[in-house]
Amino acid sequence: MFEMDLLTKVTLGAFLLGGVLGALALKSNFCTMGALSDIVFMEDWRRFRSWMLAVAVAILGTQGLHMAGLLDIGKAGFLTPSLGWAGAVIGGLLFGYGMTMAGGCGNKTLVRLGAGNLKSLVVVLVLGFTGYMTMRGLIAVPRIELEKTNLDFKALGIASQGIPAILGSLGLDAATARIAAIAIVAGGLLIFCLKSKEFLTSPVHLFSGIAIGLIITGGWAVSGILGADEFEPLPLTSYTFVGPTSDTMQYLMTFTGSKMNFGVAAVIGVVTGSFLAAILTGEFHIEAFSDASDMKRHLLGAAMMGVGGVLAMGCTFGQGLTGMSTLALSSVIALVSICIGGVWGLRSMEEGSVMGGLRAVFVRG
Repeated sequence: MFEMDLLTKVTLGAFLLGGVLGALALKSNFCTMGALSDIVFMEDWRRFRSWMLAVAVAILGTQGLHMAGLLDIGKAGFLTPSLGWAGAVIGGLLFGYGMTMAGGCGNKTLVRLGAGNLKSLVVVLVLGFTGYMTMRGLIAVPRIELEKTNLDFKALGIASQGIPAILGSLGLDAATARIAAIAIVAGGLLIFCLKSKEFLTSPVHLFSGIAIGLIITGGWAVSGILGADEFEPLPLTSYTFVGPTSDTMQYLMTFTGSKMNFGVAAVIGVVTGSFLAAILTGEFHIEAFSDASDMKRHLLGAAMMGVGGVLAMGCTFGQGLTGMSTLALSSVIALVSICIGGVWGLRSMEEGSVMGGLRAVFVRG
């Protein structure tokens, strides 16, 4: 009988769940930028509540796996004791603003690419290129300088930047602190989502929020349970799309000398799932730039997302869902910053200028 090695099992799991995510995001129109746009221009909060429901479900699922002893979420990269607050703020604002110019976040861009949008192909290439420059290239120099502003929680006597660890430093035992953090964050989000009758009577928003939250939990299970090995464990991770998009480009260019990993498999899975769903439902169609200004806007937005996503250590999925599921403080900061940046970008489109948009954020929200 054919026996798959550990890496093959994990990448296959990441690909399959990514395929479900791509198909689901296409059919449900799950989109962070779209959610913020609905609020700003139509005062419709349903898609935003769907996103927050996904966050709540991801927290409950991920923390449940940790408390059951099935995985150690403390090994996740989001929970280092070094809090990159400046990167989370600046990167979050850049990413949020950029996604309004590029027509969607990293995941949405991959979904649109699978459905035939050639504008998204350009966005993916620029996002991946600038993301790699920020991780390891020219822009890595100022990024490393920015990291000098990081807050060292170890110096404060706190093991990590996780909200449970912070609450534990106030005198709560570890189990109580974790339960309290889950109740505050996930419980608060559930109340926010489920108090809305309009949201409760919208099955597509309810279902997509729950399903995507479970996919994030599934990603942790794939890397942390399926990928567990006493001697050579694979990195603990779930779905995020800025760094992995850069890694995917590198993988495709150096295929014979590279190995597949969770992130690369996830990116390919999302595009594949979206493509299959679009073909099967007759939604696949080629879309290109309407004019030069449309292209310039997408190019600039993609570059802002690539730089911002790396500075913030994640995108709307990476920090806004996967990071939030770990209850990392940096993820909260990045999530808020992305939302502010997104509203700023939308208001700038409405007002016709960057500063006009910023003024509108403070005056109109």
